[in-house]
Amino acid sequence: MATKKLLIVAHIPSDNTRRLREAVVEGASFPDITDVELRALIPFDAEPLDVKWADAVILGTTENLGYMSGALKDFFDRVYYPCLDDTQGKPYALYIRAGHDGTGTRRGVETIVTGLRWRAVQPPLICRGPWQEEFVDQCRELGMTMAASLEAGVI
Repeated sequence: MATKKLLIVAHIPSDNTRRLREAVVEGASFPDITDVELRALIPFDAEPLDVKWADAVILGTTENLGYMSGALKDFFDRVYYPCLDDTQGKPYALYIRAGHDGTGTRRGVETIVTGLRWRAVQPPLICRGPWQEEFVDQCRELGMTMAASLEAGVI
């Protein structure tokens, strides 16, 4: 079986958002998952070739003024057209660290990935409101679920 490739593109402007991304990576690196290669990048470092390399993508963003982070928007601005024809149907998952409700952030990301014709493999994880330690566990589970599903050929 060929090794599957999982790209994590997450904006991490704070210690807490760094913990969320680390939890996603930790979950995706669970010892029982042996045939998934990970690449975790901040949005400014992710390029179209990274997206094309990946068999699936996990996106992580903060809610900024009711929208995705400028960093994630910059990522989409740079990869949209170079990836449009080559990544249709790509499975993705999204997590949002939202101080409010995350609705505008979710809508903004979903509008772009719909244009890319990517395929959501689960509803977005919205870590909303004041910080809660359970956000870390939820992100770990997200990473594990994506990697295990990718390895098993479910997504």
